[in-house]
Amino acid sequence: MSFIKFVGSREFFKQLGIAILAIVIIGFLALQWLKSTTNHGDFVEVPDLTGKSLKMVQMELDEADLSMEIQDSANYNPKYPKYSVIEQYPEPGAQVKEYRKIALTLNPSGYRKVPIPDVLEKTFRQAKPTLEAVGFQVGNITYVDNMARDLVLGIQYEGKKLKVGDYLPLTSKIDLVLGNGNN
Repeated sequence: MSFIKFVGSREFFKQLGIAILAIVIIGFLALQWLKSTTNHGDFVEVPDLTGKSLKMVQMELDEADLSMEIQDSANYNPKYPKYSVIEQYPEPGAQVKEYRKIALTLNPSGYRKVPIPDVLEKTFRQAKPTLEAVGFQVGNITYVDNMARDLVLGIQYEGKKLKVGDYLPLTSKIDLVLGNGNN
């Protein structure tokens, strides 16, 4: 029998019908198996974890059959307690599957420390924006006898003399010692 006669024969259509029926049955069974193993349509609501400690977060996530993944800590936020959650993904109220990992960003224990920039022997007008650009605040200003008016002669933090490159937490108030223009 030639190929063209076979394609037009009753036997070919019978085999084609059996193959299509087998594919439909296998597909249906595979979809039913997937639906039962993936809990299709079953969701858990993500709780609001913002501002809570890790111990509380672990308890809430265990109750909801969820798990956590801690991301790197972000910049310190004084509005939240130390080591508490400041961000989460997925957002609170989102519908997720059981055992989903919730990504958490924790509040560090304090501001990160940064080095003090070189502001010695620069004018106050130059030093102030340099310190503020890094994240420091200018505290008390003390004048001492020096012929250069408003020249930064020293830097202090809480009464201690500092050197360029010393590390302080962000938002620290740095006191400056300036020249008063007198000899």
